[in-house]
Amino acid sequence: MNFSFSAEQNMLRKTVRGFVDKEIIPYIGEWDRAGKSDPAIYKKLADLGLMGVCIPEPYGGSGMDYNSLAIVCEELERGDTAFRTAVSVHIGLNSLTLLQWGTEEQKQKYLVPQAKGVKIGAFGLTEPAAGSDVAALETTAVKDGDHYILNGQKAWISLCDVADHFLVFAYTGDKSEKHKAISAFIVERTWEGFSSIATKGKLGIRAGNTGELFFENVKVPKENLLGEEGEGFKIAMAALDNGRFTVAAGAVGQIMACM
Repeated sequence: MNFSFSAEQNMLRKTVRGFVDKEIIPYIGEWDRAGKSDPAIYKKLADLGLMGVCIPEPYGGSGMDYNSLAIVCEELERGDTAFRTAVSVHIGLNSLTLLQWGTEEQKQKYLVPQAKGVKIGAFGLTEPAAGSDVAALETTAVKDGDHYILNGQKAWISLCDVADHFLVFAYTGDKSEKHKAISAFIVERTWEGFSSIATKGKLGIRAGNTGELFFENVKVPKENLLGEEGEGFKIAMAALDNGRFTVAAGAVGQIMACM
């Protein structure tokens, strides 16, 4: 078995490393002190095709493999965890989840612009009282005709104030059914009743635009239900598996930065 990287992967590493050395490392001290980064950094990542690394070309991505995504995360983490986290969330938690679970209409509307870097996707699962225990969610989505009425709050959400779309998890059934009553939705920032606020004073990942999301009677079209009702827990776990892969790759970059 050959564990060597291909010429294309080596070129990708060289490209991302050069980007990090030029566009991140010289400014990360300033961004870390300010508690936020320059949103233009994501446009620059998109120009290099890095916002859709392993998304198939028909959906706007670069069509590379998972090893290539690992290389990108490794090199970004060498610059700062915030930017690896951004790619982990945008690609690992959001875009790959849309690729696996989305309808063709959802993929064309949300995945394609995300893979091209025109739009940014994020992930809304964690709540003030619900972390590892997903069944402790308090956010609800009540069916009302052709919409779901979404109410609740999410916490510690990466890209909270820069993302355009969020995968949001909420109860659509009786909470006594726990995991079986959770569903997933694609929610747009511009919808009435949605708001977000950045969390200030974090001890780490300070340039990562982390914060809270609030939903006050947000009308979500039924077409924005991802998968079927009650599949939210399964979707969330699949998404987190993709995220864990990118975190592990980033850890290698963290070690590189320390050496």
